[in-house]
Amino acid sequence: MKTMFNQIGFKLILAVGVTALLTIGIFSYFNIHTHSTSLLAEVELGANQLSETVIHSTRYDMLLNQRDRINKIINTIGEQPSIRTVRVINKAGAIIYSSHQADIGRMVDKNEESCYACHAANKPLERLPIKGRTRIFRPVKSAPRVLGIISPIYNEQSCWQADCHAHQKSQTVLGVLDITISLEEVDKQIQKSEMEIIIFAITAVLALSFIIGFFVRRWVVKPVNELLKATNQVGVGNLNYTIRDRRKDELGMLARSFNNMTQKLSEARMQLFQSDKMASLGRLAAGVAHEINNPLTGVLTYSSFLLKRTENNPELHEDLKVIVRETKRSREIVKSLLDFARQSVPKKNEANINEIIERSVLVVENQLTINHIKLIKNLNPNLPTITVDANQMQQVVINLVVNAADAVGTSGGTISISTELITLSPYGITHIKKATCPKRHDLTDKEYKIDGMPSIKLKILSPEGEDIVHFDPVYGRNRHLTNITELKNDAKVVCPQCNTSLMEENVKCPKCGSAVISFDAPTQGKFESCTSKSCGWQRWDAVDNEGKREYIEIKLSDTGCGIAKEDLARIFEPFFSTKGQKGTGLGLSVIWGIIDNHNGTINVESVINKGTTFTIHLPLKQVR
Repeated sequence: MKTMFNQIGFKLILAVGVTALLTIGIFSYFNIHTHSTSLLAEVELGANQLSETVIHSTRYDMLLNQRDRINKIINTIGEQPSIRTVRVINKAGAIIYSSHQADIGRMVDKNEESCYACHAANKPLERLPIKGRTRIFRPVKSAPRVLGIISPIYNEQSCWQADCHAHQKSQTVLGVLDITISLEEVDKQIQKSEMEIIIFAITAVLALSFIIGFFVRRWVVKPVNELLKATNQVGVGNLNYTIRDRRKDELGMLARSFNNMTQKLSEARMQLFQSDKMASLGRLAAGVAHEINNPLTGVLTYSSFLLKRTENNPELHEDLKVIVRETKRSREIVKSLLDFARQSVPKKNEANINEIIERSVLVVENQLTINHIKLIKNLNPNLPTITVDANQMQQVVINLVVNAADAVGTSGGTISISTELITLSPYGITHIKKATCPKRHDLTDKEYKIDGMPSIKLKILSPEGEDIVHFDPVYGRNRHLTNITELKNDAKVVCPQCNTSLMEENVKCPKCGSAVISFDAPTQGKFESCTSKSCGWQRWDAVDNEGKREYIEIKLSDTGCGIAKEDLARIFEPFFSTKGQKGTGLGLSVIWGIIDNHNGTINVESVINKGTTFTIHLPLKQVR
């Protein structure tokens, strides 16, 4: 749901929908208001015409004071369905005629609706507009609305000259005709119109949102998703992916620019491959680097001898000091190259890890003291012996301690080393070192690594195109470099080189029921994994049958500057260094190779400005 809210298509549709809702809502409000006003105006006009008709119909009878005829006319008019009451009220406020006989003779309150207009501020008005003579009210709270109209009965010459009931000539208004009309039918019509307009507004908003959504999805969302998919493909190394969009708008231009960029990147990668060949020549040169050690040793020996004999010649003495210093630096560089390039088989013998650590600490003890670094050792004295190459393991410990000392610096800090015997399940720790398809093509990809280990490269074929998945090489860890979360029914996983299917026929994941893939791990049987990234089920019978294994755990922690999160995945790569010009970038690469040759694992955790912890697991029973 959160992902949907962040999509540009949803935001555009939401913005258009809200705008349409506000626009249609405002239009509907004024439309309903205008319609209601028009209906009420028509009712007021009809009520006024009825009032004038009643006054003219009863004029002659009133002059002759024929009350029965007047009552009959008023009662006849009052019997119409929409008319509630017809009353004639004299100047004193007494009801002299009414369609409700019980009201005749009753005095009305001059402050009520029917009298207020003529008696406001005790100044009777001679002429009132229709709006001034009408009022809308409810007799009781739950009753329908009622429209009332009052029509003044003016004193004419025929009135004040009549013999029957002559009025004074100075009298302007003799009384009023008050008619009330029920607005129940009008209100029903207004409510019906309101409901129709609301339904129209909702339908219009939904239809407009659907239409806009259709075109936004077609013109914006689909091209943007294609671009996103393409960038993810490039991110996982598939530089051959192209966008098939041939539109001529801005997104089409962006797609063409993207294709051009990936082509340039592909060309650049080919150049990197050429550079890798040159790096291979460099590694070949490192193979003969030991030949340089002999002349370097001669230069260092004689320059050191001359350095002692030129103490009285300051100028020559300083030059010789430079020669000695640079010769020593060259020797260290050559030694690092030799350590990295040497692929010798470890000479494994029974050894005690604690003793190896103690010997390693003695080598760097002076450096730690000078830098005011406190070394804390928490070594389990009951550890059994383990089959390792003692010299290589000593090199591992020394390199890690030196790196920790460099991270702590000269301002002082703490380095802790601990050892322990633990039991671990193969699930989540065993490394898939080799993987092949049924046609024996290598699936490991040394270019893309996960935690310093070559990933397993797989390809997904679907009607939409191709996708590359870089599979986590650690059994059970399930951290794959891909943008795919679920495998569609019409897609399949294949070998990137020969497109041979890696799907298990008629086999489903026992955990979630998804499809299962498998590949061979030479000498270690078949490896199986669920295709659903959210599931994480994996099975490796050859490893599982071995059961839990005992490991010696070595932890080395420091309180140094830490390693940036973005650098953690690269620290075991050759020539990658976080020390700038001070480091060669070979130390941790050599360490990883040594641990891997011992069938062990090394992991690192680090927090900036708090410290770093390296954890090494060495299996107690080594495979020779």
